[in-house]
Amino acid sequence: MTLKRFYILILALVLVVGVQAQNNVREVFIKDIRISANNYHAYPDKDLPKLTPAPAGYKPFFMNHYGRHGSRWLIDPNDYKIPVQQLEKGERNGKLTKRGKEVLDACRMMLEASNLRLGELSDIGAEQHQGIARRMFLNFPEIWEGNACVDARSTVVIRCILSMLNETDMLKSLNPSLRITTDASEHDMYYMNYHDTVARAAQKAARPAVNELKDKIFTPKKLEKMTSRLFTDKKFVRDSIDSFRFEYFLFDVVSNMQSHHAFDGMDLYTGVFTVDDATDFWTYNNARWYIYSGNTPLTNHTGPLAHRHLLRNFVEAADRAIASGTNSATLRFGHESVVLPTVCLMGLNGMDYETTDLETLAEHWRSYEVFPMAANIQMVYYRKAGSDDILVKILLNEHEASLPIATDCAPYYHWTDVRQHFLNRLEIPNN
Repeated sequence: MTLKRFYILILALVLVVGVQAQNNVREVFIKDIRISANNYHAYPDKDLPKLTPAPAGYKPFFMNHYGRHGSRWLIDPNDYKIPVQQLEKGERNGKLTKRGKEVLDACRMMLEASNLRLGELSDIGAEQHQGIARRMFLNFPEIWEGNACVDARSTVVIRCILSMLNETDMLKSLNPSLRITTDASEHDMYYMNYHDTVARAAQKAARPAVNELKDKIFTPKKLEKMTSRLFTDKKFVRDSIDSFRFEYFLFDVVSNMQSHHAFDGMDLYTGVFTVDDATDFWTYNNARWYIYSGNTPLTNHTGPLAHRHLLRNFVEAADRAIASGTNSATLRFGHESVVLPTVCLMGLNGMDYETTDLETLAEHWRSYEVFPMAANIQMVYYRKAGSDDILVKILLNEHEASLPIATDCAPYYHWTDVRQHFLNRLEIPNN
């Protein structure tokens, strides 16, 4: 084989692998298109895996936790307004298809229902946290025995506070003897939801790379195909409709319908967005979140490091719990914009993946695996009578997760190793 033919073969194999990986994402969405909602995906609490028993003699005594608020109403008023405004242009000019008229009616209903509720926790969001708390109690009963102390803290945002209260109320109902404290204060925001100016500047500088990807995905031809399902006149759309902005906000609205019982059974995917469309929107959103949260040279790795204060707080809380010798829990409630970069900083499940190539990102890094509504990190600590060796297991959305460090008892790790791994991640200039 000549060297040239060898290189051609290698290139072909790379292309095949890339296509297969991208198709794997599409296959996920074929099974459940709602997963393409990404951070709007309702918490997947069905068919959770059975947890691996602890090594002989080890019992859980402490939980270190950070959880995202549950399902919510959309935050940006434009999400609800723009689809209505754009479709009403078509209605006034007699340019809507039958499906377009149906979608307009549904969007009007959701716009009205969202009045004065932007960003608030939904009914399903509350139920998600009640279920998570119940399973935490049942999975690790030793942590919640007797008059265990539970330190629960939230960011100052109401949906996070209500998420916290739904969990602590459930825990209290299961064991009235628990000593639970709750708090939501600006005092704790430096680690609960830190806004790093260096990271923000780096993310802004990297946006052109995401915009370039967007333009490659959402060509005029592709946008025209999508809008033709709702509008009858292509020229009218070109002249009067901001196609990408309209479709993007509409996709958000459709994606987030799964956050509300009131919209159960209402299908706005059919005849509006295909699986290919959903894959395209997710691919673009995945890249946007990677720029914000991922371990990429495009932002000098600042996304994960922006949440170093939270990781340090995890270490400090664990040190206190271990020294106390009692069972307890530290619960924190915040946002997906903290969960995702913290997972990347920890290196859970390979989410510390590093690249500058956004076109192949989905082959290696998929944000929907980390931060659905009510996403949560549960670090569960175990001890054994007569031993100083503390073990820890990390659950990501109630699935056992892996760290990039050695262990002889997976999915359990020796806390001394995990602690050092975390501290190593915090050793950055000007920290």
